Amino acid sequence: MSTPRPFRRHLAYLDWLYNPFRSWDVTRVYDLLSTDVATENGLYLNLGYWSAEQTLDEACQALAALVAERAAMGPGDRVLDVGFGFADQDIYWLRTYAPDHIQGLNITASQVAVARARVADLGLEDRIDLREGSATEMPLPANSVDKVVALECAFHFKTRERFFEEAFRVLRPGGRLVTADIIPMPLSEDWRTRLKQRWSWRLVASKFAIPADNVYTREIYAEKLEACGFADVEVASIRDRVYTPLHDYLSRHPETLDRLHPATRLPARLALGMSAESVYGGLDYVLASATKSP
Repeated sequence: MSTPRPFRRHLAYLDWLYNPFRSWDVTRVYDLLSTDVATENGLYLNLGYWSAEQTLDEACQALAALVAERAAMGPGDRVLDVGFGFADQDIYWLRTYAPDHIQGLNITASQVAVARARVADLGLEDRIDLREGSATEMPLPANSVDKVVALECAFHFKTRERFFEEAFRVLRPGGRLVTADIIPMPLSEDWRTRLKQRWSWRLVASKFAIPADNVYTREIYAEKLEACGFADVEVASIRDRVYTPLHDYLSRHPETLDRLHPATRLPARLALGMSAESVYGGLDYVLASATKSP
């Protein structure tokens, strides 16, 4: 008798979470996670931006809004969204900011299939074109888009620097690149704090396939953008509006974790028993923007 598919998936989760000897690539991670998301009404995968937001769905949409506003997204724009997940932000951006066209690239075929079906159900295929493709080898001509955005995904790319180069190539003069991205915090001089930071970063980097070449702080992040030719570079930490408020929200609403796959609930609940600074102490979260000069 063949092993039931749900049981095989449960074993895969256990392997991903608890096997320290196996390294998973990014597509395999997201194929496994599938649509097991914590949001209630959408399929957002980001951690959210928290100011006055009352739900995880609202915070996830607020982060999408922050990226769009930093990009000055609006009518007339042709937008390239790399790593679009299940297209929640693309649907939101189209309805709220009204760009002329959004093209998406994503290397995870299972996400592309779900996202394309959602866009088709809404009758938006003529305005949102989602394809399987790489952010580091974009199948687009030079000087063809006005905005390139990467919402909580550029840390996966092999490498982020190669993505910057490709973004610069496909942007028209005057075009904008905006990323919401996870990078390591500068290490503390206190050895105890430094150990906690290293543990925090390694836990995330090992489970979510972050290449070693992408491990650098926000000062280096800005230097790499400038080295690719970008101007008006800004790399601002927004971690205080991401990690601690998310941790606080989940602590107040532990039922949110019931939407996740059962294998992930135990480590998630264990994390909620720790302080936010212990869990996220090694992680910075940046909103980065840059312009391709005319």
